[in-house]
Amino acid sequence: MAKRFRPINLPAPYLRRVWLDDARVADPEAYPFCLPFLRDGFELGFDAAITIIVGENGTGKSTLLEGIAALAGYDEAGGGKGYRPVDHSQALEKMGGQLAKALRASWLPKITTGWFFRAESFFSVARYLDLAAYESDGIPPDFLSHSHGEGFLRFFEERCQRQGIFIFDEPESALSPSRQIEFLKLLRRMDQAGNCQVIMATHSPMLMAYPHARLLRLSKYGLEPVTLELTDHFRVLREFCADPAQFVDTVLNE
Repeated sequence: MAKRFRPINLPAPYLRRVWLDDARVADPEAYPFCLPFLRDGFELGFDAAITIIVGENGTGKSTLLEGIAALAGYDEAGGGKGYRPVDHSQALEKMGGQLAKALRASWLPKITTGWFFRAESFFSVARYLDLAAYESDGIPPDFLSHSHGEGFLRFFEERCQRQGIFIFDEPESALSPSRQIEFLKLLRRMDQAGNCQVIMATHSPMLMAYPHARLLRLSKYGLEPVTLELTDHFRVLREFCADPAQFVDTVLNE
């Protein structure tokens, strides 16, 4: 008999802190431990229900999220607890599992429900869920019968409606600006419910602007609080919107 889900009568955040245990790092020069933010002691505290991490490509945002996801009991390639929908023999090598082995966590309390969403593995996850639904209940395919962006949103709406810890790696990848607004509304519903913890990495200034989130910038110097206006993403977008033609002409001639 399947174990019934029993909500915990405590508000998010549930994962309160993660830190790197140097004693568990066999080779500090091996990836991912050679990433600059993991040197000299790494620690990340969560004091808000929604934490948003920004930074340039290559700083380690995805690896960090993979590590946290694996620590929470999710497959590092994406999915929820108990799901392994991705063929790991064909998938790109993930390092989150290696990082998770060296991480320690403080929970209040430990939550085992939720989801780890990776844009790059969405179709594998959706195909797995559609097939499982069809084989068990005869339900026709659902997520894959929609456009990429619509499938994303439908997936979010169905999977993010109950208590848990939800990890999103660049959810804006298939979302138009108007669909990003819909995703912001979903974040608000999750936030107002009080029982959803969200940890998200994004390049979208629109998603970074969610008003109740803690915004952190990841760089070679580590993680630091930042305001939307001080992110490189917002600065570049502001310069583009001020004079698109001049902006494009300038960057193409640099």
